[in-house]
Amino acid sequence: MLTDTHAHLYSTSFDEDREAMMLRAIDAGISRFFIPAIDSGHAKAMFQLEKQYPDLVHLMMGLHPTSVKENYKEELDFVAQQFLLRKFIAVGEIGIDLYWDKSTLAIQQEAFRFQIQLAKKYKLPIVIHCRDAFDEVFEVLESEKGEDLFGIFHCFTGTLEQAKRAIGYNMKLGIGGVVTFKNGKIDQFLNQIDLSQIVLETDAPYLSPAPFRGKRNESSYLALINKKVAEVYGVSENEVARITTKNAKEIFSI
Repeated sequence: MLTDTHAHLYSTSFDEDREAMMLRAIDAGISRFFIPAIDSGHAKAMFQLEKQYPDLVHLMMGLHPTSVKENYKEELDFVAQQFLLRKFIAVGEIGIDLYWDKSTLAIQQEAFRFQIQLAKKYKLPIVIHCRDAFDEVFEVLESEKGEDLFGIFHCFTGTLEQAKRAIGYNMKLGIGGVVTFKNGKIDQFLNQIDLSQIVLETDAPYLSPAPFRGKRNESSYLALINKKVAEVYGVSENEVARITTKNAKEIFSI
């Protein structure tokens, strides 16, 4: 049984065939789907997905760094309010993204810190989005480190040194489609990281693994990521599935 620890299955990309997509994923052996939030504008679709698949889907709540704009305080209020209304599995996805807009760094850092503290309050893991911002993310994690800080470094694409540093902050590495890319690089050192420190994810509908790179991603493709990780570690696909699912259960307290 596989666990997709990060998939935006409420995306409009799946509006035409969501049910068929979910069936393909279940047939591929995926038994749990952890769903990250983006902002208040996506919440309704996310809740609807949970309603359709209550036994399979587990929701996070948070403000994605690319949605940290002028109204970010209202958005953070929305996030905080949601935690008063119901339970979530994690605070995510949160973090810093300097690929699209470097001018919002200060408010992205503020939003990141606020949501880390929210996670600590509710004793929940965080799920980190980091793009072109390893130093900036590590700076915030360093100021917040402690036993109550833990979670997943989603879509990890850094170096071995950065991987070890992330693990040092009680983060598991989220390994997705990039591990299958010829220029992805993480496959060159991943086996130096113990399997107990990684989880698998698709980030569907984004970052499809080879041979579907550039096309819409979906959760059934997690099997391809699992296969590649098994090759990298020189172990069976069943072993990778077993250990990474165990890791996910521990992080999310399932």
